[in-house]
Amino acid sequence: MHKRAIIIDDERLARNELKKLLAEYSEIEVIDEAANVDEGIQKIEALNPDLIFLDIQMPGKTGFDLLRELNHTPEVIFTTAYDEYALRAFEVNALDYLLKPIEPKRLADAIHKLEEEETIEEGESASSVNKSILTEGDQVFVKDGERCWFVKLSEIRLFESVGNYAKVFFGPNKPLILKSLNALEERLDEKVFFRANRKHIVNLRMIEKVEPYFNGGLLLEIHGGDKIEVSRRQAVKFKEMMSL
Repeated sequence: MHKRAIIIDDERLARNELKKLLAEYSEIEVIDEAANVDEGIQKIEALNPDLIFLDIQMPGKTGFDLLRELNHTPEVIFTTAYDEYALRAFEVNALDYLLKPIEPKRLADAIHKLEEEETIEEGESASSVNKSILTEGDQVFVKDGERCWFVKLSEIRLFESVGNYAKVFFGPNKPLILKSLNALEERLDEKVFFRANRKHIVNLRMIEKVEPYFNGGLLLEIHGGDKIEVSRRQAVKFKEMMSL
């Protein structure tokens, strides 16, 4: 494995520290560095690296902004000092997140992941990134138009299918993300998030009332007032899960 990498971070000391740590790895060649998003985009487009180490919080634009503006995204390892950003993003297929100050062992794990990616058949690799199950304590990055949220999964009460998109219900917000319910279901913990029917996944912890409904189905009342029907088939599964 040989990866050409660019480090994008507004702190020179942080870039130097990471370069020093990466010097241990002959398979990673740091070909350049950038101090902000615009410079990062220019260098990525000019040099076409295999990998970027990307800070999230930078003056002006964030690391997420950079990824949205790129035409072709290399593999990404986020580096951040903010624990709340140690999230697994729905929309950003990051390979890993390193919290600053970066521990050599965590960097070794991230590089090991890169090597594992290499060994996966090419045909699978794009779809295999980021298949880890999200726990309710994880925070996810939700973007809708110009607005972005970092939301704890435990605060999301409902996902609703809208064509190729999913509407995410939390607090007073209902942004759309470009994800199918099937793709979401694969990543969500089934003990917490339940596929009620073709169009809805509900957070079991947010259910306030369960009533019998037509044809052996159920009607769930969710915190906040939404009423969701559970199909007959899923009602059987729901009762099994919820019984002692």
